[in-house]
Amino acid sequence: MRTWDPQSRGGTLLLDDGRQLEFPGAAVQVRGLRLGQRVQLRLEGDQVVALTIATLPFT
Repeated sequence: MRTWDPQSRGGTLLLDDGRQLEFPGAAVQVRGLRLGQRVQLRLEGDQVVALTIATLPFT
Protein backbone atom coordinates (compact mmCIF):
# COMPACT_ATOMS: atom_id res chain seq x y z
CA MET A 1 0.00 0.00 0.00
CA ARG A 2 1.25 3.46 -0.88
CA THR A 3 -1.12 5.81 0.98
CA TRP A 4 -3.86 5.29 3.59
CA ASP A 5 -6.31 7.74 5.14
CA PRO A 6 -7.75 6.28 8.38
CA GLN A 7 -10.64 8.79 8.31
CA SER A 8 -11.98 7.92 4.84
CA ARG A 9 -10.36 4.43 4.83
CA GLY A 10 -9.37 5.05 1.21
CA GLY A 11 -5.95 5.38 -0.34
CA THR A 12 -3.67 4.26 -3.13
CA LEU A 13 -1.88 1.04 -3.91
CA LEU A 14 1.46 0.62 -5.62
CA LEU A 15 1.14 -2.52 -7.71
CA ASP A 16 4.02 -4.92 -8.37
CA ASP A 17 4.22 -3.66 -11.96
CA GLY A 18 4.71 -0.06 -10.75
CA ARG A 19 1.19 1.21 -11.49
CA GLN A 20 -0.77 3.11 -8.84
CA LEU A 21 -4.41 2.29 -8.17
CA GLU A 22 -6.81 4.19 -5.90
CA PHE A 23 -9.23 2.36 -3.63
CA PRO A 24 -12.34 3.61 -1.81
CA GLY A 25 -12.85 3.14 1.91
CA ALA A 26 -15.88 0.96 1.21
CA ALA A 27 -13.56 -1.69 -0.29
CA VAL A 28 -11.45 -2.11 2.88
CA GLN A 29 -12.38 -5.22 4.86
CA VAL A 30 -10.04 -4.71 7.84
CA ARG A 31 -9.84 -2.17 10.68
CA GLY A 32 -6.46 -0.75 9.80
CA LEU A 33 -3.61 -0.92 7.35
CA ARG A 34 0.08 0.04 7.43
CA LEU A 35 1.98 1.82 4.71
CA GLY A 36 4.01 -0.68 2.74
CA GLN A 37 1.77 -3.58 3.77
CA ARG A 38 1.04 -6.20 1.11
CA VAL A 39 -2.65 -6.61 0.41
CA GLN A 40 -5.00 -8.73 -1.69
CA LEU A 41 -7.50 -6.97 -3.86
CA ARG A 42 -10.55 -7.92 -5.85
CA LEU A 43 -11.17 -5.87 -8.99
CA GLU A 44 -14.22 -5.28 -11.15
CA GLY A 45 -12.74 -3.80 -14.29
CA ASP A 46 -10.17 -1.33 -12.98
CA GLN A 47 -12.07 -0.57 -9.75
CA VAL A 48 -11.05 -2.05 -6.39
CA VAL A 49 -14.17 -3.57 -4.82
CA ALA A 50 -12.51 -5.48 -1.96
CA LEU A 51 -9.17 -5.14 -0.20
CA THR A 52 -7.76 -7.12 2.72
CA ILE A 53 -4.39 -7.99 4.25
CA ALA A 54 -2.58 -10.57 2.08
CA THR A 55 -2.69 -13.27 4.81
CA LEU A 56 -6.44 -12.93 5.48
CA PRO A 57 -9.24 -14.45 3.36
CA PHE A 58 -11.92 -12.33 1.70
CA THR A 59 -15.28 -12.34 3.45
